[in-house]
Amino acid sequence: MVPAEGGRGDAAGDGGGFLLLRPPESGSVRKQGCDPFAQTQRSKLQHRRARINQQINKEMRMRAGAENLFKATSNHKVKETVALELSYVNSNLQLLKEELEELNSCVDVYQNDSESISVPMIPLGLKETKEMDLMAPLKDLICEHYGEDGISFEKEIKELMELRQAMRTPSRNEAGLELLMEYYNQLYFLDNRFFPPNKNLGVFFHWYDSLTGVPSHQRALAFEKGSVLFNIGALHTQIGARQDRTTLQGVDRAIDAFQKAAGAFNYLKENFSNAPSLDMSTASLNMLVRLMIAQVQECVFEKVTLTSAQNDFFTQLQIAQEAARVEEVYSLVHQTMTQAHVKDYVPFSWATMVHVKSEHFKALSHYYAAVALCDCPCKAHLKKAIMRHEEAMRIHSLCKILRKMDILQEVLSLAHKRSLSKYSEIDHEEDFFETGDAPDIHPKTNQRPEIKSPNFSQVKVTDIFHRLGPLSVFSAKNKWHPARQVHLARGENGFGLTLRGDSPVLIAGVIPGGCASEAGLKEGDYIVSVNSEDCKWSKHAEVVQLLKSVGEEGVDIGVVTLQSSDGQNVADRRPAALSSGGALLKNNKENSRKNLMNSKSASTLLAWSKKSKRSKSSTYSLPFTTVGDESMY
Repeated sequence: MVPAEGGRGDAAGDGGGFLLLRPPESGSVRKQGCDPFAQTQRSKLQHRRARINQQINKEMRMRAGAENLFKATSNHKVKETVALELSYVNSNLQLLKEELEELNSCVDVYQNDSESISVPMIPLGLKETKEMDLMAPLKDLICEHYGEDGISFEKEIKELMELRQAMRTPSRNEAGLELLMEYYNQLYFLDNRFFPPNKNLGVFFHWYDSLTGVPSHQRALAFEKGSVLFNIGALHTQIGARQDRTTLQGVDRAIDAFQKAAGAFNYLKENFSNAPSLDMSTASLNMLVRLMIAQVQECVFEKVTLTSAQNDFFTQLQIAQEAARVEEVYSLVHQTMTQAHVKDYVPFSWATMVHVKSEHFKALSHYYAAVALCDCPCKAHLKKAIMRHEEAMRIHSLCKILRKMDILQEVLSLAHKRSLSKYSEIDHEEDFFETGDAPDIHPKTNQRPEIKSPNFSQVKVTDIFHRLGPLSVFSAKNKWHPARQVHLARGENGFGLTLRGDSPVLIAGVIPGGCASEAGLKEGDYIVSVNSEDCKWSKHAEVVQLLKSVGEEGVDIGVVTLQSSDGQNVADRRPAALSSGGALLKNNKENSRKNLMNSKSASTLLAWSKKSKRSKSSTYSLPFTTVGDESMY
């Protein structure tokens, strides 16, 4: 990345400003963090999930046809045949749904490989996407909108397509996260370069639901951005789930990963709307944020047990309150999972595991309270702990998928046996006192979970299509006349023009009757070349130096003039503003296009839009990069 230079480009971005700078000529896209050839367990699960959903859709269509025929016919033999067929189809559907449920509950593949025993966490699988060929549509738009030869940008288009291909299979580590973040940041430039307000690029972005595998597609780039952001959150959950939480370092890493996952899902919920797939609906994202927070709270409990001496009253009471807090947040998650619009979507094993954890940590809160008290009241807490442990094991036994998770069964069994052993130590035959019902433990935590929003500025990116020029002028939302070449000679009083700003330099004024005026230059023109040397990214001083070095033969200057929405030159509409020194600057919205062109496909696609965030450092209405002192030449 090139060091930042004043006036070199536009600051941009979601939440913090990655910089668009003058890039090196041989910039290469990061390929670390991608493993496209390894058929990992994760990718196999995703392919099987998509295949099962295709079969389910096929069976659903067959059932709908059979039901219509059953209703329409009056022939008894046909009805019998159709009824038999319906029975067969329904049986197939049930088997397919059970197979899909089992796939969606495969959390073992994401857990750590340590031999230590810890409660499994719930991670998310990544959304899958189809390959895309952007070569033809981008070349056409570069030719049509920018007036450039699209063929000369084949290298840049290929670089973008390679980056998208790489981010489809990110590795499960920091390098994979950086790869996803790089592509997400690059989409900002793609949006501003190639997606005009009232026109689409003519391509569809295809993504599959992370849990059901149901495909969705839209022309809106916001759908692509939202899906990548979802995968950033999902990858954080996988990184968190694989940590060895029996060590302090592993617990801290898990806490950080789940907090960042919560931040990604929360950012997605707050900034994107009308998602076409269920996994990115508001209800689902709200559930995922709460689930991540609960898993953070569970890690905090594990951290407290690792760092505590576990022998004095106050330490044991603190652990009991931490356990009660974990139970409280998992109860909230379970309530969220059983609500309408979520209950039928979330895997049954997820809801069951959350319920099991709620009961398990309630039992632990009473166990540690009993250890802290060590007298008559502790017996009542131990009784309640044993009851909650048994309830957790009962709920666990109701789910076929969870019964296959040996490590979860072992954790529950060990905790139950520990409470029974502690109870047997104090359950003396000569004890004639009746123990009352133990009160619930007051939930309290010394480390509240934090929702960490994505830090988009962490990964610096360079606009792949920087050769098109600074976004302040050369963007999809602006229109300009084709570049024209002007031969300019120096007169006795100089060129007779005033220059302002950088990248590109603006002709802020033209002296009537001067050389510039005679040559055909106009106020509001942007200098894009001097003697065939590209000057779109040149600073004010660099253009001045080129003009000063001109001899008697004069200089050839390439200029463009911006058009307003009604086709009139922008220069013709602002002399008053320039003469008074005013600058009608407006902030750019990253995604101001809320009314996207409807799809022409048979199915109605939701117009999924990005909620606008203002960028304080981009100027577009009168697009000159800096407004400094004017200089006469």
